[in-house]
This record gives sequence, C-alpha cells and structure tokens, in this order.
Amino acid sequence: MSEQQRQAERRVVIVGAGMAGVQTAVALRDQGFAGAVTLIGAEPHQPYDRPPLSKAVLLGKAEGSAFDVDFEALGIELSLGHEVTGIRPADHELDTASGPVPYDALVIATGAEPILLPGASGVPGVHLLRTLDDAERLRPVLAEQHDIVVVGAGWIGAEFATAAREAGCAVTVVEAAERPLAGALPAEVAAPMTAWYADSGAELRTHARVERVEPGTVLLDDGTRLPADAVVVGIGARPATDWLADSGIALGTHREVVADDHLRTSEPDVYAVGDCSSFPSGRYGERLLVHHWDNALQGPRTVAANIIGETPSAYDPVPYFWSEQFGRFVQYAGHHGSADALVWRGDPSGAAWTVCWLRASALVAVLAVGRPRDLAQGRKLIETGARLDPAKAADPSVPLKKAVRE
Repeated sequence: MSEQQRQAERRVVIVGAGMAGVQTAVALRDQGFAGAVTLIGAEPHQPYDRPPLSKAVLLGKAEGSAFDVDFEALGIELSLGHEVTGIRPADHELDTASGPVPYDALVIATGAEPILLPGASGVPGVHLLRTLDDAERLRPVLAEQHDIVVVGAGWIGAEFATAAREAGCAVTVVEAAERPLAGALPAEVAAPMTAWYADSGAELRTHARVERVEPGTVLLDDGTRLPADAVVVGIGARPATDWLADSGIALGTHREVVADDHLRTSEPDVYAVGDCSSFPSGRYGERLLVHHWDNALQGPRTVAANIIGETPSAYDPVPYFWSEQFGRFVQYAGHHGSADALVWRGDPSGAAWTVCWLRASALVAVLAVGRPRDLAQGRKLIETGARLDPAKAADPSVPLKKAVRE
C-alpha cells in the first residue's frame, strides 16, 4: 500500500468544534490530508467564533458568528450536539452517549469552561457568557436596561460591562482582589485601568466578595446588598478535561492536557491544542497554558503536520490576545513572568500608552493600549529576541523598532 493510500484510509477525530478544532480540520485539508476527518461538538449549533459573543452578538448587532467554512466541500464530517464521555487510548476509541467512535489520530480541542460562582447555580437571573446560547439569553437582559452585577473584573467581566453600559444598563462590577486583572497583570500596570470603569459609568467594587446570590440581589460579605436584575459571572475559566479523568492521558496542575513541544499528549496518536492544553516554551523556559484565541488559531497547523507525518518545528509562539473595553483597544503579546525590568511608553492616565517588559534587555512582552503599531513592532521584536535601549523604548515618539540596541 502506498503512503497516499495509507493516509486516505486513516480517520482523524477532533473533539471540540471551537476555533482550535475547526482550524485543525481545515489545516488537515490545507496540508493535503485525504483521510476521513470528523469534528465532534457538544453544542448543536454550527461551529462559531467566540469573541463576537461579548460584543456584536450580545448587543444584537449580529445574529451569530458561525465560521465561514464550507465543511461539506472540504469533506469534514460534523457531529454536533454530541458529548464525548471518555477515551480508551489502547483501543483507539472514544466513548460517546451514542456509542464508541474509533480513530486513528485523535485531537483534543475541548477548550475551557467557565468557573462557577459557588452557591449561584440555579438561581434565577444568574448568567455565564461562554456560549452562543449564553449570549442569546443575555441579549434581552441588556435590551431591557436592567440593573446588572458583574462578578469578576477580568477580561470577560470588563468586556461584558462595556457592552452593558453601551446598552444603557446600570452596572456594578465586584472583584474580590484589590484591582482589576489581578491574576493577569502586575499591580502598577493594572492600576490605570481602574479609572476606566468610572469613566464609563460603571461602579467598580474591589476587595468585594460575594456571600451569596438571591433572586434580585447580590449579598457581599460586608453585608452590602446590591440590586441585581441579572448577575453575570466572569471569574475565570479552566480546561474542559473532566471527561479525561480515567483516560491515562497526563494532566497538569490546572487539569490541562500536558502536551509536548509538538502538541502530542502522553498517549500515542493523541494530540491536544488550544485552551485545554499546555505546552513547553523554549522561548520562555516554562510551560504555558494560554487561554486565548490566537493560540487556538496557530496551534492547529502544528497538529495537522504531525498527523500527516511531517516533522514540524517545535510549537513556540509569542502568545497574543486583545480586548475591547471601555472604548479602548488593549493588546498584549509575549509572556512577562520572567521579566526583570518594566518600561512605560506614554502617560497611563491618557488614551494611549504602552508597557514593555524586558529580561536582560531583551523584549519579552508588550501591552499596548490604543497603540497598535507598538504591538505589531513589539511582537516581531519578541520573536527575534531583540534587545532594547530602555531610554529610547521609554520615548513614545520613537518607534519601538528604532529602540533596538545597535
């Protein structure tokens, strides 16, 4: 049997029909894979993109955000509305509610699931914002201009608060930490963002813990009662891997699938990509768990090359994400955990500014608020390991690429 015939008889099954799963299926076809490709999704909807859920879909400016992919023309079988309950790697089979599904190669792309607020499940008026159905349920809440309490001042909380204010809702955001984005950014970088809430007309309460949620009310642990026609919970997400508990596939400290630098798992013929998995970064010298859209877009090309039998280069991207909040376009590239210096470009109380993180003078991360050119140039400089002159980098009139040391 020729290699071409052998490939044509192989079956690839992808679990998860979000960005990572869809892009893996498309990448397989783009790279010439001729075998069967099956994409299994737990939701009944045509596969869709998530970022518009907190923006256009939520505000009624778009009915949905389905991917512009002709699955039939690409020969990709969609199996939607089906939940996968387990995997038996030794048998090369998945377990589903409708019976076992065999595979030759398996891609785990189940993404992340929102962390629930203890005691709030089942309380009327409590919402998450993760799925298309979530956005559809929240759309009339915004349209009716209800009093809304948002629990969590992270990226999703800020984006939802932005949309709710745009819709004319009264918004209170409660955050247990002392500042927004406490788990994502250092205090001095997140501090200027605190004022964005008040500027938009939203109330931000920090050091505020939710004691319990009752219909129409959020009770804080200091006894404060906040009126709430609706409560939106945005306190983080975790890898959606509970179904792998007895599979033998190695999981990490955050219950994510542990992948190698080619996105292979601990079991043969099983790969993992996107929010559900971590990978070792040679660039940063540590394992990264990246819950962002760009990672779900980039990783599938590596997975597809592996499945086809090519030897791709190690997967070691410069992580990237963006957030639109309170009239500002916020972009971040890199990973600042190991930085030893921080350089400001511009006035953080103004409309546009940038922060650069350096390690031994090399740029390792950049956060740009309203300065997309800084982000674009910074991302390239991170990729090349460029070293910067801190004095030049601190001058916002000097293009970042001109701050490179001679």
